[in-house]
Amino acid sequence: MKLKTTGNMAVETELPLLTFPSLSGTGIVRHGFTTREGGVSEGMFRSLNLSFTRGDRPEAVTENFRRVAAALGTEPDRFVFTDQTHTTNIRRVYEEDAGKGLTRERDYTDIDGLVTDVPGLMLSAFFADCTPLFFVDPVRRAIGLSHSGWRGTAGRMGAVTVRRMEKEFGTDPADLICAVGPCICRDCYEISKDVADIFAEEFSGHRDEILRDDHNGKFHLDLNRTNEIVLLEAGVLPEHITLSGVCTCCDPDMLFSHRATGGKRGNLGAFMALL
Repeated sequence: MKLKTTGNMAVETELPLLTFPSLSGTGIVRHGFTTREGGVSEGMFRSLNLSFTRGDRPEAVTENFRRVAAALGTEPDRFVFTDQTHTTNIRRVYEEDAGKGLTRERDYTDIDGLVTDVPGLMLSAFFADCTPLFFVDPVRRAIGLSHSGWRGTAGRMGAVTVRRMEKEFGTDPADLICAVGPCICRDCYEISKDVADIFAEEFSGHRDEILRDDHNGKFHLDLNRTNEIVLLEAGVLPEHITLSGVCTCCDPDMLFSHRATGGKRGNLGAFMALL
């Protein structure tokens, strides 16, 4: 397996998974972020596509999930899926939610983040340029996993997740160990002026850090830095935040990227469970 950069992530090679040493170092979670490698899908879905809704063969996607489960040391009926629609809605999941999205139907919609304190539930979210956010509370033994595209980032999905963990588990933001996973980098992420205006207003004190004006009506947005700012302003300590340093769009042969392929792609997965 070869990535142009693995940044602050480690590479596990049985089935290639990118992991954060900072999260593994808590000693209470198993987690990973997939690449395109190690699956059975073909064509534009090559090879570890984790989407049932983009036209791939369902039996191929099911086998891909079986392989991911094996690599994570779990079973398919332990996964719990988001239902991503670019909201900032968070759902707390329990033992009775095991399997929802993969081996059982979901009884919820419009959920872009999951939190739990139940050991063994494999929180699952899906990506192809948007930002994965990982949260581990080693004191209260609780975790969160959220999907944050530009809409979620503008809505401060990271802070919404922190607040939900405070409410549900008594989490102190200063205890959280967080990671911002692989996503499209600023150099690759061109946006229109109307989107740039939203970020310039919401993050007015950080405009020059997160936006690059191309002076042609287009801008470039730094999702990594913006999500880091969101977490910091939510009370997470700077030394407890790790940025992956991995761009999905820079290496489309290894990682699915919506922008790089014009939407002809599968999905990557972010996963985390309490031990």
